[in-house]
Amino acid sequence: MPQAREKFATQVNSEILSTLRSIAQAEGRQIQALVDEALADLIEKRKNGRPRAHVMAAYLKSHGPYAELYTKLAE
Repeated sequence: MPQAREKFATQVNSEILSTLRSIAQAEGRQIQALVDEALADLIEKRKNGRPRAHVMAAYLKSHGPYAELYTKLAE
């Protein structure tokens, strides 16, 4: 049975929203799915007080090839 959905309104930084739209388009997903994923990740992170182990492992594995990109994204 699908989970009940509820609408809510908020405001988002325009750069974040633009990037979110780009990610959704590139992945062929709806923004709603990305927001659900992001909120679930935030809740899980806050519950545990740190990022999940598999997430950190994937990040660390990708850091070598994408270090320059991560630096640019952090700016």
